[in-house]
Amino acid sequence: MARHRTQAVTLSDVARLAGVSVATASKALNDRGEVAPATRERVLRAASELSFQPNALARGLISGRTRTIGLLTDELGGRFSMPILLGAENALGNEQMSVLLCDARGDAIRRQHYIRTLLARRVDGFIVLGDSNDIRPSLTRDIPVPVVYVYGESADPDDVSLLADDEGGARLAAEHLVALGRRRIAHVTGPHSYRAARDRVTGLRAVLEEHGLPLASREPLYGEWSQRWGRHAAHMLLSADPDVDAVFCGNDQIATGVAQTLLDLGRRIPDDVAIVGYDNWEDFATDCRPPLTTVDLNLEQLGASAVMHLFSALDGTPSHGVLRQPCRLVVRESTGPSAPPGQRRPHPLDSQQRRP
Repeated sequence: MARHRTQAVTLSDVARLAGVSVATASKALNDRGEVAPATRERVLRAASELSFQPNALARGLISGRTRTIGLLTDELGGRFSMPILLGAENALGNEQMSVLLCDARGDAIRRQHYIRTLLARRVDGFIVLGDSNDIRPSLTRDIPVPVVYVYGESADPDDVSLLADDEGGARLAAEHLVALGRRRIAHVTGPHSYRAARDRVTGLRAVLEEHGLPLASREPLYGEWSQRWGRHAAHMLLSADPDVDAVFCGNDQIATGVAQTLLDLGRRIPDDVAIVGYDNWEDFATDCRPPLTTVDLNLEQLGASAVMHLFSALDGTPSHGVLRQPCRLVVRESTGPSAPPGQRRPHPLDSQQRRP
């Protein structure tokens, strides 16, 4: 009669099959250095043959680690939080580690409560997720295990902070528009209080200065991160500078609003005015008419990179300072195809087809 229950494979079973002591088998499976390579290989082969699954609690007692990471955020439902969390969770899962997620919702008392709770659970380290790529107070002095900050810069330069490179992303957008022959490039963005908005202006201005080009309408138009602001700003732009032939927008919502107004006023996109957004938020970028060329922040990779830096800290080689991850340009119909090397798309004014 067939057996319906199977007994769990134990470390003793692995040791017996490999012909070693239980202590040696444990050292080999936990990758400790005092085991000969040939012996380690024999133990690993035995564990594989028996489909041995080590008990996580037992491994934690042996190694002094729980293989658990605390992830502390202030805005779990935010547009930027979820992709970063997914990237971090995938990276942790690949290493058979678990994550305990806590949402402080921007409340300092709740944040301290969660820090104490996670430490009581003996997490091996913390990832602190910001909500605006901006500077935030350091929490490291309250946390006796390694800490990595992501999408938010710690005020302490000794901490390691991983950020999206907003200035570099803006340079990508500006260089793309210049390469297409655009000469009257305007900028519509969110509130001046946001560091991301200011950094993107810095990147745009640098590229324009390198090519001897002015910023259309002289100054960036700061406002809200909304379609409504984009629609309003487009009217302002065309009133101040009717010859605008490109608009770089601070996010995809603004860009969608700008596109709506330009089309309503009879401007062709991209023939008369090219548009570049920011964030690659597909709900807006792909549904826009026409679909938006935009800058992708690579947020999932940012989350995965935070995990890799935390692993390095756990291994005794922590990083310090601010590390900026490059963005990438996603080209769609709102700017049209890139011009061939060495050529530039003709400027609409070159043929004197100027709109009123």
